[in-house]
Amino acid sequence: MRILIPGGTGQIGTILARHLTDAGHTVTLLSRSSAKGDAAAQRWTVLGWDAKTPGPWVEELSRTDAVINLCGRSVNCRYNAENRRLMIESRSVTARLIGEAIAASPTPPPIWMNASTSTFYRDTRDQPNDEFTGILGDLPGHRGEHEAADLPETWSFSISVAHAWEEAVAAVNTPNTRKIRLRSSMTMSPDKHGVFDVLSSLVRTGLGGTQGSGTQFVSWIHAHDYCRATDLLLAQPEITDETDGVINLTAPEPLPNRDFMRLLRGAWHKGFGLPATKPMLEIGALFMRTETELILKSRRVVPALLEKHGFRFDFPTWREAAADLVARSKA
Repeated sequence: MRILIPGGTGQIGTILARHLTDAGHTVTLLSRSSAKGDAAAQRWTVLGWDAKTPGPWVEELSRTDAVINLCGRSVNCRYNAENRRLMIESRSVTARLIGEAIAASPTPPPIWMNASTSTFYRDTRDQPNDEFTGILGDLPGHRGEHEAADLPETWSFSISVAHAWEEAVAAVNTPNTRKIRLRSSMTMSPDKHGVFDVLSSLVRTGLGGTQGSGTQFVSWIHAHDYCRATDLLLAQPEITDETDGVINLTAPEPLPNRDFMRLLRGAWHKGFGLPATKPMLEIGALFMRTETELILKSRRVVPALLEKHGFRFDFPTWREAAADLVARSKA
């Protein structure tokens, strides 16, 4: 297959491009930067674009079998006015641009996968959220019966980012292209500067204890299974028709933060990790220019659609995944 990946020079895009290229697909990445990565070895092609206007990339889109849009400014930042604008626009403007290019193409790609996030679901510690019965979180100013009244405003803002993202995908009519919204959780890989690397750094320095109350659930997926699930969607995109194009890319066993961090410490053979209370995390987030929402919001999301269609995770539990990721990190 010919596969186009806008925003593909980021960490997840590079992992996916490497996997798809190894599988024999022809991969082209769209990037606003000059970073070439493995393209220097001619493993794949990188085309420049501004992520705002049509350009030569449109011709490439018309030659592809699938588009996997991963564009979106990192949410690992302070939620000030400018960053909020960039987080929403980098997702919604780009998704709409790609949709319009697909709609105008004389030979549109049959498949359009667009990144989304499992953060779209409500903060929950009781029932898991799947594609069939999961409850979405409330937008700012619209607190519903399923959300606690005292949740921080930054938590509802993250819902608005997800809403704008998926709304932009839905806004463009692409009758000859199947749309798939990838509600992914934290993707764990041994690569530098990824979320696993950051959490591992805390563990190795003795700071990897329970964060906040520790009752908030952590949803995650091993990068290996993320790529394998993408393979399934490329081969059988019709499985998402029954959920209106939504699929949860997450491992089947989310777990409370206290257990998540305990198992990560065990994988690194660290017996102790200093716990961090909510006030401590707020101070740390301020210095690190990020938000505690990324740590304290409970994300209990499960992949009902993948499991219904027989997908077998190679790393279904965090114990297995953490042990593999630590071994890869050491290697």
